[in-house]
Amino acid sequence: MHTTIFALLAVGAGACIALQASANASLRKNIGGDPFAAAYLSILGTLIVSTLAVLLLRPPVPVAASLRETPWWNWIGGPLGALIVLAGAALAARLGAAFFIALVVGGQLVCSLLLDHFALMGLSEQPVTAGRLLGAALVVAGVVCIKFL
Repeated sequence: MHTTIFALLAVGAGACIALQASANASLRKNIGGDPFAAAYLSILGTLIVSTLAVLLLRPPVPVAASLRETPWWNWIGGPLGALIVLAGAALAARLGAAFFIALVVGGQLVCSLLLDHFALMGLSEQPVTAGRLLGAALVVAGVVCIKFL
């Protein structure tokens, strides 16, 4: 049962990515065409919501030693998120939401297969199999269909 709930939450997160890219592309257009300004304003909204959540929920403050001992690659999520927001603002209107998201999903899938296969970034090893490669190829075929059919 938990797997179904988690899967539905992941589908919802995927829908949020498509909505976010489309909203940021429209924001870029409405504020004069600058994708950096649109990305900044979008991330500012994230910062405001996150700050309000911390103030309301009051999660425990991490211990300084645990922050110092955290691997460097744990800190790249924020900058990578900013790049995703910027990409949505700059590219979704030019490529269309479906093609943009199909390409994003394709990139996510290829990167995820590599992360799993080599057990990178603290993940457990999930070897690349023929079935996983077939799944990735089907996603690539889906990208081609979205673009050309």
